[in-house]
Parts: sequence; C-alpha cells; structure tokens
Amino acid sequence: MTTTDFKAISDTIPRQPGVYRFIDEEDTILYVGKAKNLRNRVSSYFGQRKDRAHRTRVMVKNARRIEFTVVETEADALLLENTLIKKHQPRYNVMLRDDKSYSYICIKKERFPRVFITRRVVRDGSTYFGPYTSKGRLKIILELIKRLFPLRTCSYNLSAENIEAGKFKVCLEYHIKNCMGPCEALESEEAYNEKIDQVRNILKGNFGAVKQHFKGVMEQHAEHLEFEKAQRIKEKLTAFEDYQAKSTVVSTTIRDVDVFSVASEEKEAFVNYIKVVNGAIIHTHTQELVKNLDDDDEAGLLQYAIPVIRERFNSIATEIILPQDIPLEDETLQVTVPKIGDKRRLLDLSEKNLKYYMLQRQKQKASAKRKQTSAERILRTMQSDLGMDALPLHIECFDNSNMQGSYPVSSCVVFKNAKPSKKDYRHYNIKTVVGPDDFASMREVVHRRYRRLLEEGESLPQLIIIDGGKGQLSAAVESLKTLGILEKVTIVGIAKRLEEIYFPGDSVPLYINKKSESLKIIQQARDEAHRFAITFHRNKRSQNFTGSELTKIPGIGEKTAQKLLAHFGSVKRVREARASQLAEVAGLNVAKKVKTYFADAGAE
Repeated sequence: MTTTDFKAISDTIPRQPGVYRFIDEEDTILYVGKAKNLRNRVSSYFGQRKDRAHRTRVMVKNARRIEFTVVETEADALLLENTLIKKHQPRYNVMLRDDKSYSYICIKKERFPRVFITRRVVRDGSTYFGPYTSKGRLKIILELIKRLFPLRTCSYNLSAENIEAGKFKVCLEYHIKNCMGPCEALESEEAYNEKIDQVRNILKGNFGAVKQHFKGVMEQHAEHLEFEKAQRIKEKLTAFEDYQAKSTVVSTTIRDVDVFSVASEEKEAFVNYIKVVNGAIIHTHTQELVKNLDDDDEAGLLQYAIPVIRERFNSIATEIILPQDIPLEDETLQVTVPKIGDKRRLLDLSEKNLKYYMLQRQKQKASAKRKQTSAERILRTMQSDLGMDALPLHIECFDNSNMQGSYPVSSCVVFKNAKPSKKDYRHYNIKTVVGPDDFASMREVVHRRYRRLLEEGESLPQLIIIDGGKGQLSAAVESLKTLGILEKVTIVGIAKRLEEIYFPGDSVPLYINKKSESLKIIQQARDEAHRFAITFHRNKRSQNFTGSELTKIPGIGEKTAQKLLAHFGSVKRVREARASQLAEVAGLNVAKKVKTYFADAGAE
C-alpha cells in the first residue's frame, strides 16, 4: 500500500479508540495494532519518515488494505488486540522466542501421591509446580523434600485392595528410611497425605505453615518424652530454615506479588520476571522477545508479555510491580509503580538482573563471533557480496584451453570451505566441438559435469564460477537449464579485465571491492582453473608432438607409440634400443618395424 492509496481512504478512518489490521492480497493478517486515535496511529505508517525500520516499510508495502474495529476505550482496544494476536499470530507482531522445555515438579493424582520431575504436563488432575528454569534450584528443592518427608518413589498401584491382598513388598528405600512402607500398610494414607500437604506448602512458598507443622510435631514428641524423635524433627526444622534463608526474603509486609522490568534493543526486547510468594522470591526468569516492528514501545511489550509469563508460571498474585503504569488485560490486577521502599528495591533487583542478562548475552555473542573461523567469515562475506541464499561451502570453477582450436580441453576445479579440494579436480577432452569455439566447449563441459553428478546422486555446488564474460556464462546457463538445475545453484562469470562479476540475464556487472576476501577466493578459483586447464593442454600437446614420429611408422598406432615412450622415455632412446629390448615391450613384430624404419631413415 502506498501513501497515495492511504490518502484515498484516510477520511474513512475514525478518530476513536480501536484496533487496526494490515492485510495482504491473500487476506492474511500481517499486523494487528491498537490505537487511542485510529486515524493518527495508522497515518504514522505513511509519509517520509526516515527513521522507520526496514521491516516496517516491507510490511506496509505488502499490505493491500486496512481494516479496523472501533471500541469504547483504550483498555478495550488492548483486550481485543491481544485476542486477535493470539488467534491469527500475525508475522509482524511481537513473538516470544522460546524453544526450551522447562522442568516441572508433579504431585501425581493417585493414592499415596508420588512427587517427581517432569517436562511434560498431562491434564489428568495432577498438580504441577513450575516451570523451573534453574536446574540448581530444582535440585535443592527436591533434596529438601526428600530430606524432610520420606515419600514413595515406586509406581505401584497402591489401591486398598492391592495392599490388603499383599501384592507388594517393601524395597530398599524402606530399609534406608527413604520411604515408610505404604505398600505394606506400614504408613497410613492420612499420615502420608499430611506430608504431601506440607510439600505443597513448600512448593507454593508458604514456608510459615511448614515451620508451624514441624514445631507442632517437635513439641508433641517432647511432651511424650520422645526426645530422640524430637531431635530428628529439630534437625529437619533447621535444614528447612537454612533453605528458607537462601530464598531472598524481601519483606514481612509484602505477600504475593509479581515484578516485571523491560529493556528494548533495535530488534529484540527482554522482560525480567520475579515471582514473590509470602515475601520470598521463589522464581526469576528473563524472557527474550523478537520485535518485528519498531513501533512496539516498552509499555506495549509488557502488555503482551505479562499475561503470557504469568500463565506459564501459574501466578495468582493480584499485585504487579512495574516500572511504569500501563493498562492490563485483567482489570482485577493492581499495578504498582513504586518510588521508595521494599517494592522499589524489588524492582531495582529485577532491573539489575535484566542488565546482567543482557550483558552476558552480549559477551556470548562476541565470543561466538571471535570463534568464527576465517573460512566461515570469508564464505559469509561472499554470500553477502553475491546475494546468495545459501553459504557457498562448495564452489566449482570452469575454464577452457586450446591452441587455435587444436587440442581443446577444459578444467573444473573444486573449492570446499574456501580451500582447494584437489582430489575433486577434473579435466575434460572436448569431444563435440570442432575449431576454436569457446562457448560451445563451455556448454559441453558444464553439461557433462552436472549430468554425471545427477546420475551418481552427488550433491551440487552452491556456487559455479565461469572464467569468462557474458558469452561463456550464457553457454553454461543453457546447459544448467537443459538439466533443470539452474534454480538450484548460483552461477556467475568473472571477466579478467576489470574483475567484473556477471549474473545470468543481467547486463550490468557487479564490482566487488578489490580488497574483499570473497573476491580473492573467486580470483584464486579462476586462476587455479586456468592453471589446471593450461597444464593439461600442454601435456596433451607435448604428448602428441613427441609421439608423432613413432606414429609415422607403418603398423604403429598411437597406443603402441605411447607404450614405447612410457618405457624408454624418448624417441631417441627408442631408436637406440636393441631389437630384443623393443620386443620385450611391444612384441617382436613391432620391434622389427621400428628397427627397419629407423635403419631406412638413417640410410637416407
């Protein structure tokens, strides 16, 4: 959609709150946005703003029409926008980038429930706590639960009938005091479920209830003069208090709150989340987001991320601490923007965590960039210079060589990972071309090369380089079209005079910076193909010149002449050899013919 197209419809767009949608020619929603004033907001996409990101311009260019829905308030617009984004998932809206599968702690819905780690949430009535993004914290929690509450780990069906029938026997876990033996009715269901209730309190962050439970049990043992049992409970209480101390207790006045902070870069944004339950931090998580449009400010990013993150972490907190006041989808939530006090310190902590996360991420990117090999750097530069879709890991270059049409040959050199792969070099004798026809020779050798690769099921190169200008390039393109692989590879021609790079169907050449590493690789491949072709041509020409004297002998063919030359090394040594030596190589008959020929030549 152009600015002219928009001006034609701008008067039809109301100046009221609502939601707008950019839609392409295939009726696909490209982008959903909200606005306090629809006309003003939509008009900001058009005009001569130089600061508008490229992806925004692409989205507007691909749009064919704009649809809008008017609502009563800006808050209603936010709700509708969120619903439409979830339903249609437009490609240019903010998306969560998260390919991880986090762990949960599951309390299984069964008689004598098990407590275990899982990555899969099954909707069978079981209770799940998490997700846990820190493996270290998950391990600490499980060790604590195991230490405080002996629970079963087996997967037996502990129904009342099975236990009464005596189907199960206690295992090693019972003997080492990690389980109290409910499989043999050595522990009642009531006592077991009481422990499960305390496990739930720990996982919910309700530490006060757990401490009260242990203190009550310890006092009961003391009243009954069971001091050893009381001491064991005291040890468990001490372990629990140590664990609680390691959880950051922010304040006795703060109960259940969620804390969010946000930071935005050009293409990415980051939201830090702190979950506080009963005054203790039980979860911290930083969520990365991908921005596909530049008009999503930090408030908009928070509006999108908050409900998603709260749902993921099963938050039921009614208060949310934010760096700025924004309308939320859930009107029952209380938004707090603290200036001082404990809540302000919580927000500062979130922002500090976010800062460190981004700093660490930048360092990781820099480290990965440093680890990049020179070959990778060169190939990525070449990919960019030539506008290729794929990285040119496999490059092949062709060149022809002849002498006024005599002894025509071609060469194919192969580069893999920006280095010559000499075992893959190939040279060709031109079979179908008569006379000095460079174009026809190139057409033949390219067709022969890739027909064979296709027949043998070998992989094609990402880049083909033709040593020559537009004529040789066009001839090679014809062969690729015939084979049906032109769209599968990138092919270019390089002219020697100004090092111009030609593309098929483009009369204007590409001039790569002379200092570019990618141009140096292309030149190296071109020079190597030229050297390989020239060497093969010279060898062939030399062999023919050397062997011509022997082939003049009646009854001596090219193969016999080559055999004699290979053994004796030169025509002179063949001439000087004894008949018996010649006979050992080529037979008595050939020996007689050679000796007779040179004897007659000497007499003359």
